[in-house]
Amino acid sequence: MADLRREETSRPTRRSRPGWPTLLLLLAVCYAVAALGSVAAAGSGETYRALDRPSWAPPGWLFGPVWTVLYGTIAVAAWLALRGDGDSSRTGRVPAMVWWSVQLALNLAWTPLFFAADAYGWAFADICLLLLALAATIVAFARRRRAAALLLLPYAAWVTYAAALNLSIWLLNA
Repeated sequence: MADLRREETSRPTRRSRPGWPTLLLLLAVCYAVAALGSVAAAGSGETYRALDRPSWAPPGWLFGPVWTVLYGTIAVAAWLALRGDGDSSRTGRVPAMVWWSVQLALNLAWTPLFFAADAYGWAFADICLLLLALAATIVAFARRRRAAALLLLPYAAWVTYAAALNLSIWLLNA
């Protein structure tokens, strides 16, 4: 009986689980990162068209819609991880959100490195670190809530593709 009571008290109550206001805040954070990136990428369409690119590079117009969807899933994944259903302890929540924040900061750093500074090598280093932080985020989110980790898989696939594209552009334009 004591074990049952301990288990019941270790689970978050409905009140302690982040609600809709938290989701709105996470969406605002993610779309603020997108907005800051777009400011840093002013003129990026021209820059992208002027670069030597591999034949498998997507058209420039595709990036906006893809990132719009991905930033939404990044926010929803964080919200689900905060709500948890696996490791419901606060100690599991903190590392998950630290990794989420790190990957988001690295995501933010990439655009000015690539477009504003034309530092393709540094941008590639950044995106490699982003992939590592994203992998850690996925693992941490999986411990909290499997759906949160699964929501990040399209983002991981896109960032992997973007890393290959970044490397190719760096090599072609060196």
